[in-house]
Amino acid sequence: MQGKTAVVLGGSVAGLCAAGALARHFDKVIVLERDQLPPDAEHRRGVPQSKHPHFLLNSGRRAIGEIFPGFEDALIAAGGMLLMPSLDAAYCENDGWAARKSSSMTMVYSSRVLIERVLRDKVRELPAIEIREGVAVTGLRTSVGDTTPGRVAGVEFRTEDGSGSLDAELVVDALGRGSSVADWLSGAGWPAAEERTLDAKVTYTSRWYDLPPADRRPASWWWKHLVVTPTQDTGGHPEEHEFLSNFFPIEGDRAIVCMGAWGLRMPRDVDTFEAAADRVRAAAFGRAMHDSTPTSEVHLTRSTGNKWRRFDLLDRPPLGLVSVGDSICAFNPFYAQGMSSAARSALILAELLRARDTLDGTFFREFLDRQKESLDVPWMLAMARDQAYDFATGTEVVPGWRRRIAARMSWPVFNATTATSREDDYVDRTFTAVFNLDKSLREMATDPRFWLRIARYKVRELRGRTVVPHGFDDQQDPPGTDFTGITKANSRTYENRSPATETDLVND
Repeated sequence: MQGKTAVVLGGSVAGLCAAGALARHFDKVIVLERDQLPPDAEHRRGVPQSKHPHFLLNSGRRAIGEIFPGFEDALIAAGGMLLMPSLDAAYCENDGWAARKSSSMTMVYSSRVLIERVLRDKVRELPAIEIREGVAVTGLRTSVGDTTPGRVAGVEFRTEDGSGSLDAELVVDALGRGSSVADWLSGAGWPAAEERTLDAKVTYTSRWYDLPPADRRPASWWWKHLVVTPTQDTGGHPEEHEFLSNFFPIEGDRAIVCMGAWGLRMPRDVDTFEAAADRVRAAAFGRAMHDSTPTSEVHLTRSTGNKWRRFDLLDRPPLGLVSVGDSICAFNPFYAQGMSSAARSALILAELLRARDTLDGTFFREFLDRQKESLDVPWMLAMARDQAYDFATGTEVVPGWRRRIAARMSWPVFNATTATSREDDYVDRTFTAVFNLDKSLREMATDPRFWLRIARYKVRELRGRTVVPHGFDDQQDPPGTDFTGITKANSRTYENRSPATETDLVND
């Protein structure tokens, strides 16, 4: 279809993707952004989470690439790094460091602020889009019908120069977790949309660092990304062993050191941050931090609850309005789903605009149905883990027996999956697809071939017949040996030796 004016509320990742999706179907697309947008990759008040690590999952990379052709190349040219995590990252799992080898998963690493800067550059290439900065949206212009769905016909706003309004055939809400659009709709006469929530009390804390010059880094520092998963030890241990910790690489030879946990207090000043990093269960984490130079204060975030505003359940959802990103569905940021889910919603919008001639009730109902199907995939992943905690609150809290099963099974299933994926291409591809939102958790859970291959691996493990070693000592540096292509004929098994060391391998 081709319309006259569309208005996008918010100029972050979700809003910019939506604007790109609209630009080929409207004469004018106006993005209203409260902040003054920086010319380069810099933090701004409206995106406080930019100070923490962000992943663009494969499905999100593809969606943005369809909306903005050349986006990934531009991101890499600006400093983003295309890496294969299984080769370029060191993972400390339950039994120690995992083996390093190639797999089917790749990722582009960069800061959130660089992603937004590259997106802004792409948006400015499209003549239909106008970004207006320093504009605070204050309400919607609506008409509510007695027997037919009402319509959102525009927005009201405020600037330093006063108040104003804009008429629009389509309004896109990309105002994030704190969006007031649902309240404005209720105030205009629409029934309140049901909200589904689950807050597992996740807190995470980050600090930015410059890496040491390449020629002064330790010889053992082959990795780009360092990940330490929470311990599964039920005995006594420091709280920091329960942290999910990342030494996360970004552009400009920098890293974000981030620690987070479910239900624990996290350090919020420099001294406690550095002390906590030293107590993370893999010793290499603290050493890497001390080898680097801090360039920021400590940044802490608690706004991490899952929240889904179910506009799709309304009998008569408003015409003229769609919501994308955290405005419709916000996730626990631990799972790195937000940007990709927003881009997927924008791509659905673009596909419907190509297929439909009018913005009628059928258009908006189909958008909500397809968006719901898309959001089900990351929502199920977030629920699978966050429902395991007794202290979680919200509408999606499950009975105690289900919490106990989730708590008991989630990490062992994860461990078995990642271990099997290093020796089984089918499990590797399936896990990669689920992680990147290309396949749902339900599809994986009902795939007999997937579980049969994991069971076969576990039997081989019990018999000492697996190929790729695991369980390297987490008090030593991560092993740099590349196990890609290793076979039983040239490998020694380590299942009966815990912990394994890279010296053992070299001496074999």
